[in-house]
Amino acid sequence: MVELSKLELKDFLDAKVLQYNTIDFIEPDPISVPHRYSLKEDIEIAGFLASTIAWGNRKMITKNGHRMMDLLGDSPYDFVMNYNDYQLERLEGFVHRTFNSVDFIHFIKALKYIYTFKGGLEVIFDSYQSEDSLQPAIYELHKIFFEIPHLERTRKHVANPSKGSVSKRINMYLRWMIRNDNKGVDFGIWKTISPSKLACPLDVHSGNVARKLGLLTRNQNDSKALNELDCSLRLLDPIDPVKYDFALFGLGIFEGF
Repeated sequence: MVELSKLELKDFLDAKVLQYNTIDFIEPDPISVPHRYSLKEDIEIAGFLASTIAWGNRKMITKNGHRMMDLLGDSPYDFVMNYNDYQLERLEGFVHRTFNSVDFIHFIKALKYIYTFKGGLEVIFDSYQSEDSLQPAIYELHKIFFEIPHLERTRKHVANPSKGSVSKRINMYLRWMIRNDNKGVDFGIWKTISPSKLACPLDVHSGNVARKLGLLTRNQNDSKALNELDCSLRLLDPIDPVKYDFALFGLGIFEGF
């Protein structure tokens, strides 16, 4: 563990945020997928789909995220709302690790259900957020997502915090949608939810860096570890704690910290 005072740690991490939270971060990252668009609903849907497959090799995630958009005719919201059976057939053959075309097609149908009957993704997260967390809203999204007919295999692709999941991919997606620091990376298009409620997208890399810096003591990456890390980051910046995701990610991926 690196021994730094709280002030030294904050200064160090703030500098790393400035280093990595730049437009240069976008192109090789899955966030480049929603950056193809300017329409709010296109950004939301492209971001949700790209973040859903965000595990494994970063280059392959980004490539397959862009391929998803190509299969949707480069108009994800229009496709979701107006697809026909022939257009859904175009999605057959898509695979990213364990996420395949069966899952992809259910996601399209579930998103149509959400935008038609639930007011859209933002409304779900706004409606079910708690006083200090978005984890209850992630749980509610999981329930809503599978209110329509589905295969059991697809359930694993939407996080369920009630099962102890750290919800890494959805927490990353929420960072994209909610943070707005005018740096050009995160979108900040959801204005009704405070960035102070965001949780860090905890994975192997960010967890290992956090432990070395003394931000996290729990060895297992689970919901308890996520809560511990969030508490540590909120002590450093209670208004925008998840800006430090850029620092933890950069230190882990680019610097091998």
